[in-house]
Amino acid sequence: MVSIDTNKEKNMNRILLGQRLAFGFEGACIPENFAALVREYKIGNVILFRRNIENNDQLRRLCRELQSLIIAETGHPAFITIDQEGGMVTRLAPDAVNVPGNMAIAATGRIDDAYTAASITARQLRGVGVNFNLAPVLDVNSNRRNPVIGVRSFGDDAARVAALAREAVRGYADAGVLCCGKHFPGHGDTAVDSHLGLPCIDKPLAELEETELLPFRAAIESGIPAIMSSHILFPQIEKENVPATMSATIMRGILRGRLGFNGLTLSDCMVMDAIRKHYGTADGVVTALRAGVDIVFVSSDIDLQRESAAAVLAAAERGEFDETDMAESVDRILSAKAKYAFTDTEPELCGRPEDFAAARDISRRAITALDGAVSRADENTFFCGCADYRVTQAANDSTDSLPFAEYMHRRFGGRYVTCPLDPDAPDIARIVESAKGCGSIIMSTCNAHIYEGQLALARALAASGHDMTVAALRNPYDLAMLPRGIYRVAAWDYTADSLAALSEVFSGGECGGVMPVRL
Repeated sequence: MVSIDTNKEKNMNRILLGQRLAFGFEGACIPENFAALVREYKIGNVILFRRNIENNDQLRRLCRELQSLIIAETGHPAFITIDQEGGMVTRLAPDAVNVPGNMAIAATGRIDDAYTAASITARQLRGVGVNFNLAPVLDVNSNRRNPVIGVRSFGDDAARVAALAREAVRGYADAGVLCCGKHFPGHGDTAVDSHLGLPCIDKPLAELEETELLPFRAAIESGIPAIMSSHILFPQIEKENVPATMSATIMRGILRGRLGFNGLTLSDCMVMDAIRKHYGTADGVVTALRAGVDIVFVSSDIDLQRESAAAVLAAAERGEFDETDMAESVDRILSAKAKYAFTDTEPELCGRPEDFAAARDISRRAITALDGAVSRADENTFFCGCADYRVTQAANDSTDSLPFAEYMHRRFGGRYVTCPLDPDAPDIARIVESAKGCGSIIMSTCNAHIYEGQLALARALAASGHDMTVAALRNPYDLAMLPRGIYRVAAWDYTADSLAALSEVFSGGECGGVMPVRL
């Protein structure tokens, strides 16, 4: 390790260590306590969330200020990162183009839509100064009860996910923005959200090779520059009871050794309960660095960030990091920064009319009618469904600005009810009574396979004998649980574009989407 006998050497040591950390903060401007942390520990990278963003102009100013701060303190540009996946995980403001999510892209049946969506996203990011997107999701959603991945995945067919992954990687590369495949070695076959618990996938490596690892292999062959780890136990691979993020067996042995990956390795956020509650954030950060993760994320909580940075520095002073490993990791980071960490912005790339149109077109072509038809909406239709909500801590903040039922009422007239997320018996009785006398019923679901009160409501409304359509606004698995006689349509995202696309279909428009998962 670098000697720390002098103040100059101490400062250099902090700069090297700080390159391996990425922190986030609250608010639309840089708080002084965050700036102080950067100055003290030479933090080299930042992660942004929706909480940091008001509009394109404000974000552009913020990125310039972050670059100025970090360059002044470290001598190197910052990786400014963001989870701009599309669909339910979007961070950019409405004046940027927010593309549909992965499963919607897959539902169009057009491989090149993955390239288009990645290119659009990359242009938006270049326009505001964000140089590193933590996308695409490469998980194969093989567990229909997965609470955290679902429509963030391209689907449940590993080969199809791999093909779409290749196109997404190519789209980012051509636009000059770093991208990151996640969540290695795969978060698709779990029923536990790692934000809230510690998932376990009890599979041998040979089984992972057949499904989970296939998209990562494809992305690596396509030159993906970064891969993010998952906070998941793999007991048949790692015997030390630590998740992939903290496992040298997985991060070095499998990812770098078996798959031959030589790019950047990133951790998922170390404040997530899978790490914080079971291992401690600061200890988890140190262990992840020793395991071979290049950049470790502590996305929130200034106290945990300070504790983590201090723990990393103390571990370095105790000689706990291998000198060669440290040098190689920092070299990978600085080499990638020299190539990709642009500090300029291109405002003309933000919100291009042709990009808005292309995103809307993907949403429209993604709408999938399972039964070949849907109800026609008019002034005699009864609309109901829950408001949008935050399905996981990875998702956008919850909002009631786009309630399905009210949106359709404004478009077509008729009556409407915005129901609870998980309606109980009195709720259902009230809504069924409100629907009496209507000509048809159009209902939306939002993860009803988890919140089964929505399914009970659908069954009760169907019993009235009206012509009825149910639109799944998130995971399509809801549709397999509905009674016969209901038209079923998958919309994939609870966004303005997906609601507009649905309204076109309810007006008699065609829907040519295909199912990327088995129901």
